[in-house]
Amino acid sequence: MGDLRDPRLLYLKGALMLVVGLLAGGLVVARLPDWPSVCLLLLAIWGFCRAYYFAFYVIQHYVDPAYRFAGLTDFLGYLVRKRPARDGRNGESR
Repeated sequence: MGDLRDPRLLYLKGALMLVVGLLAGGLVVARLPDWPSVCLLLLAIWGFCRAYYFAFYVIQHYVDPAYRFAGLTDFLGYLVRKRPARDGRNGESR
């Protein structure tokens, strides 16, 4: 199976992901409708979004411009294969 490239299908996929997230979040809040649970759910969502942003945007634009990703599995493989630089330079260690 090749990469998904049709813009209509990409929008559909994005919309379905949004529906899944809203349904799952709504069901969690329905089961645990107190403020601490809602706040913890929002913090978890925010934290995972920031981690995803870091895994792709920050690494690609600030750490290793040659890095291109296809998913979280590729990012984990990247972390295993490439050791972070100790002196702050891109991909070079002392």
